[in-house]
Order: sequence, then structure tokens, then C-alpha cells
Amino acid sequence: MKHFVIAILFLTIFLSMASAQADSNKTAEQLRNEVVKDLSTNILPFWAKHSPDPSGGFYGMITPEAIPVPGANKGGILNARILWTFSTAYRMLGDEQYKDLADKAARYFLDHFIDKEYGGVFWDLKADGSIASAQKQSYVNAFGIYGLSEHFRATGNIESLQGAISIYNSMIKHAYDPINDGFIENFDRDWKLPANLPFPKTMNNNLHVLEALTNLYRVWHDPGLRNHLRKQIDVMSNKILDQNTWHERLYLSMNWEHRMRIDSYGHDIEFSWLLVEAAEVLGDENIIADTKRIAVNISDIQLKEGTAPEGYIKGEKFYGDRPAFSGQLNAQSSERLEHVEWWPQAEAVVGYVNAWQISGDKKYLDAAVKAWEWIKKYVIDYEYGEWYGNIYIDGTPVKTSQKASMWRCPYHNSRMGFEIMSRIQHKH
Repeated sequence: MKHFVIAILFLTIFLSMASAQADSNKTAEQLRNEVVKDLSTNILPFWAKHSPDPSGGFYGMITPEAIPVPGANKGGILNARILWTFSTAYRMLGDEQYKDLADKAARYFLDHFIDKEYGGVFWDLKADGSIASAQKQSYVNAFGIYGLSEHFRATGNIESLQGAISIYNSMIKHAYDPINDGFIENFDRDWKLPANLPFPKTMNNNLHVLEALTNLYRVWHDPGLRNHLRKQIDVMSNKILDQNTWHERLYLSMNWEHRMRIDSYGHDIEFSWLLVEAAEVLGDENIIADTKRIAVNISDIQLKEGTAPEGYIKGEKFYGDRPAFSGQLNAQSSERLEHVEWWPQAEAVVGYVNAWQISGDKKYLDAAVKAWEWIKKYVIDYEYGEWYGNIYIDGTPVKTSQKASMWRCPYHNSRMGFEIMSRIQHKH
């Protein structure tokens, strides 16, 4: 009788767990279906329709009402991200329209954005394709590697791979710090360090160098690149991430002294899954296990500190006086809450799904769904297409935010769609 009762108990527990798993799978599939629908019927069609410039490349600015601004500068970040987006769209969806756009983006980037004299990528160009700003930012160079390597991955275009490798070589030669590791923020056109560089190393720069090295290593298994990818994972995990607070350090000296404490919730949740992705591409099981541990810890802190009760990811928390960035007031230990940016919301969906897949804890899946529900309700622009760039915390859109600019692009929200599409398998 005792054994019978125990067997019934175990059967009950098993059935309960199976039911919970089935519920989670159903929730995840619904999330996938809705996210992929927005990607395929809203985000990608918007950029395919409005961003190509008949005179060459892609428009540098599109108004909130989806009207291109022909005279706007063409930013390197925007163009590299457009290149990545259409390349990934073709690789995952197989639509020839996206291959044509990816090829157009790659051709323009190779011809105009790469500095034939000094190497690397220009910051931005004038509308006619001539140089507007020739400074060398490691950030835009990272996205050049990211976009061109993805174009090769999607199409096999060897010129794009060679372009990505050439940028990588310039970065290693000029921007990599061989003494302290990591990558320095910015340079003059000829890769000389500017005279006054208060924050030579930043989280955001090094995070996206990690992403670039990861994507390049997918398609080019160079031993030197593998070594740099391994080092960059270590830099992000142990120099930039504070494993006491589970927040990243944003602004740093050459030897990684922390210069200013700001918690950037969107970057933290983005970092959590990009770090695991880098480790998985590297293929070292010990590093993979450690990055998964880190990702879950970061996600847990984001649930407690960075996620509003409504489900959206907050802006940033400043400790002490805020830096003198445009449009921000000085205040003691405060969070920037006057509006919510679009991109952290996309990163929340991916980051929390990643934490759920690692841990099996449904609270992370629920957080991803709650973030997506907020996006559906307040962030998607059902009138002009795509997403609003900024939203007031009451859900009212900031209708003056451009749909495309140097920083406003199809990268975060399309990447969310591609990630959810590949992470959650469709059940027929």
C-alpha cells in the first residue's frame, strides 16, 4: 500500500510537471507567432518600402510619418544594421526581395563606408555618398564586421567576407589594447588617439565588438579571431560586468577603472543573451556554462530592478550627478523615467526567453510575454508602420521621434523577431 501511494504521488507530480511544460510551450508558441507576424508584415516591409534611396544606398532619415529625408546624412551604424537585417531576412525567410536589398546594402557599404586609405569604417557620409565625418569609432567598425559577415553568411559573397576581415584586421591593429585587453572607443581618421579621451573604453563599444567577433567567427574560423573572441568574452564577464551587482560598468579607463556608475537596464538584458551566444559560437563548454550562469543572474536582477510592473524595461539609473549628455538634467541617484525607448523592449523579449530556456523557470517566459504585450499595446505604430522610437510611461507615443536616423534602425526589433523565430520552434 505504501509503495502504491508513493507511485501515485510521483505520477501526480509527473503529470503536473508535464501539464506545466505544455502550458509553457503553448505560451511560447503564441509569442513566437505574434512576434514573427510583426516582423514579416510590419518591420521588414516598412524598411523594404521606405528606406532604399534611388540615388544610392539607403536614406539616412525617415520621419515619424514614414517620409524619407533625401538630404540627410547616411550613418554608418544605420547602414551596417540595414545590411545585417536584410541579410538575415534572406537567410531565414528565403525571400529574393531581401537578397536584392542585402546585396544593395553590401555594395554601397563596401564602396562608400570603408576607408580605402587608412582602413576601417567612416562614421557617416553625406547624402551623396561623400565623407561627412571620417573619425574611426570602434562601435561603427564593429557593426561593419557584423553586417558584412552576415551578408557572406546569407549569400556566400566573398567580397563581403573579405571586407569584414579587413575591418577586423584594422581593429586588431589599432583599436585593441594588447596590455589590458578590450577595445578603445574612438580615433581620428588615421587611427591616432584623440588628445582628450575621458572614457577610452566603454561597455557599449565592447559589447558590440563581442557581437561582431561572434558573427565573424561563425563564418571564418581563424585561430587569432578565436583567441580574441575568447578574450572578449572574459573582458565582458569580468572587467565590464560587476558580478556583485549584476550590472555592467559603462564608462572605464584604459585599465578598467570604473569612472561613472550608471545602470543601463536595456544594455544589461541585451548583454545577458549576447554573452551566451558568443560562448556557444566559441564552443567551449566551461565558458558556455559560466555565461549561462551569468545570464540568469542578470535576468533575475532585471526582473527586480529594471522591469516596470507594466512589463517594460526602464531607462537608466544614475548614481550621483548625471553626465552632461544632451537633453538630460543633473539629478542625484535617479532613474530616467520620463519616457521609454523602443530598443530595450525588444531586448527584454529575447533576454527573458533566453533565461527561461536556460533555467526552465516560467517567470522569465512570463516576463518576455509581458514585455511583448506592452510592445503590442504601446510601441507598434499601427498608423504609419514600424515602432515608435520613444513612448511616455503612460503609453502615449512620442510622435516626434524619427523612424530612421543614425541610431534608429531595424536592428533591435528585427533581431528580436529572428531570435524568437529560431529559438521557439513552430508546432504544426
